[in-house]
Amino acid sequence: MDVKLYATVFATIFLAELGDKTQLATLLFAAREGSNLVAIFLAASAALVATSAIGVLAGGIISSYVEPRYLSYIAGTAFILVGVWTIWQAG
Repeated sequence: MDVKLYATVFATIFLAELGDKTQLATLLFAAREGSNLVAIFLAASAALVATSAIGVLAGGIISSYVEPRYLSYIAGTAFILVGVWTIWQAG
């Protein structure tokens, strides 16, 4: 296994997921009185694994047709647009 790649992906995804809607939704489920925390953890983990699998598969397929550099441009632009939209909605 490529440890550098693993560490880079882990750190990037970990930081991106902190405080996002997924984490907040999981927090709200866990905060309900009488919640089964193990079930919530397992369900949230399975959902994140499933969405990550979709991302990996889609990235593998799309990279066969589009140069990865352009995918980075598209992803970066999308993140910026989401950030601008979020700031605009907050104002």
